[in-house]
This record gives sequence, C-alpha cells and structure tokens, in this order.
Amino acid sequence: MDTFLGIDYPTWWFLVVGGLFSGYAILDGFDFGAGAWHLFLKKETSRRIALNAVGPVWDGNEVWLVIGGGALFAGFPVMYATFFSSLYIPFMLFLMFIIFRAIAIEFRGKEEMVWWKKTWDISYAVSSIMLAFLLGVVLGNVLQGIAIGENYDYLGGGFFEFLNPYAIMTGLTTLSLFMMHGAIYLLLKTEGRLYAKLTILLKNGMRFFFVCYAITTLYTLLFMPHLSDKFQQNPVLFGVPILVFLSIANVPRLASKRKYLQAFLFSSITISLLLVLVAIELYPNMLLSSVDPQHHIDIYHAASSTKALRIMLIITAIGTPLVLGYTIFVYKTFRGKVKLDEMSY
Repeated sequence: MDTFLGIDYPTWWFLVVGGLFSGYAILDGFDFGAGAWHLFLKKETSRRIALNAVGPVWDGNEVWLVIGGGALFAGFPVMYATFFSSLYIPFMLFLMFIIFRAIAIEFRGKEEMVWWKKTWDISYAVSSIMLAFLLGVVLGNVLQGIAIGENYDYLGGGFFEFLNPYAIMTGLTTLSLFMMHGAIYLLLKTEGRLYAKLTILLKNGMRFFFVCYAITTLYTLLFMPHLSDKFQQNPVLFGVPILVFLSIANVPRLASKRKYLQAFLFSSITISLLLVLVAIELYPNMLLSSVDPQHHIDIYHAASSTKALRIMLIITAIGTPLVLGYTIFVYKTFRGKVKLDEMSY
C-alpha cells in the first residue's frame, strides 16, 4: 500500500477527518455551551450580551462541520453512507435543532414584544442543549456499536434503540463538557454583574461535567471492555488518559485563579484529547458492528482510491492553513469584552 512519510493514505485521511471534527467540537462546542446557559441569565441585557458574545462567530464555527462532513464523504464514502443511514433519525433531529437555533439568534431582536423574545430565547437554549446532547448520543452509539449486518446494511429497530443507557450518558457528558467550555468563553467576553453570575454558573458546570465524566468512564471500563483493548495491548497509550485527567484538573485550578484564557485553552485541549481517545479505541475501525465483528467498517474497506486520497490530501494541505487563518482573523477581530450598540443582536 502506498504511503506518505511512512503512513498509509487511509490513515492520513482518518487523521484529517478527526482533526476537522475536533476543530468543530472545540469551536461550536463553546457556543452550544453558551446557548445552554441562556435561560439561566434572567436579565434582558445579560441575554443580549451572551448572544453577542457568539454572534460574530457561531456561523463560522459551523463551517467546520460542513468541511468535516465533506471530508468524510470524500475520503470514506462507504462509512459515510452507512453512518448517516444508520443514524438517520438523530441526524435529522440535529439538522432541525441547528436550523431552529440559527433562526432564534437572527429573529430574537427583530421585535420588541416580550413573548416574541421569550419564544426565541427558549428555542435558542433548547436547541443548543439538544445539539450538544445529540452529538454525544451519536458518539456513544459509535463507541458501543451499531447493528450493521452484511453489505453494511443497518439491522436496527428504530429511534429508541439510539437512546440506550450508554448513549444517554455520553450525551450528558458531552453537554456538560460544552456547558463548562461555553461558560469559560462567556467569562472571557463579559464583565460586571454578568461576569460575577457566570463565575457561579461555571462552578456548577464543572461539577456537572465531573460527575457525568466519572460515571461514563466507570461504565465504559465495566461494560465496554472492547474500548480498552488497545490500551492493554500497548501500555504506552495509557499516557493519553493521564493527559486527559491532567487537562481536566487544570480547568478548575485556573478558573479559581480567574485565568480564564488559560482555562479555555485547557478545556479545548480536553475536548481534543477525549476525541484522541475515541480515535485510539476505534482505529483502524470507523464503525463497530454490534451484530458481528466481521461487519466492522475499517478505514481500508471504507476508503476511496489511493489516487483520490493523495489528491485530496494535497488540497487539504493547501486549504487548511487558509481556514485556520480565516478563523484566527475573525477571533482576533472580535476579541475583547462585548459592548452593546445599535448593531448588536
């Protein structure tokens, strides 16, 4: 098999897709988390400030999802087809909530009636919560395994199959992680009484995450032994969970010192490292079959041709710095505390 720098092209593309979805989780994760706190902010001014904290960047963050989905389709069409057809209902719900969330952000400030703003506030908060939760539900099902049979056909029984205990725990853990991440981001963008309230919300968010993470980790170790096989076979990989623990521990330490920029950096690192854990647990597989291990979909059976992967890797090498440059430019342009004016949401 052809290689580049000693790594085969399907593995390179596995890393590319993983990197794109990591970027999406970090960027859209904090604005989902910020939205999840929205109804906890009682004052109109506080809600407007929180909306304007994510207002200039939320739609740009979602570009990473589009790019990641496109990369998945281009690099692993077999996996893409099975993945989206098997998890059709969760993804359709995700699409519905992402539409309602966007509408809520744009429509909220169009009228001054109290009922109008309240309606869109609820839509924004509920959509943000459900989007974070559904991402975790999908991830939980991928880790646990999906009912995939011969010819990669989905053999499952319907919607409630996806709301199994492990998927729900993973969904709550993802939601709690994003809420912690989002609270830290809002603290970077606010001041005064709202800033003081968010420090309390962050403490509650961290407690929520620590409890969810501990329960999900314990359940994984006890009832998902296939996810720890790689670590038992190669003890060096235990360094990654240790780094996850250290990264998580750094968030409350830095938050207690009000070093929120560093805390945000470590919450971002935590998200990345948790996805690295997922990649290690799955590789070289991309989708696990709960029916028969012979029906697992790995990167070699799911990948496009080597020539296609090589060409797309060149395009990625050119395009990635441009996307990163644009993202850095946007965040640098809108850095600092939020100030409301006539152009604000």
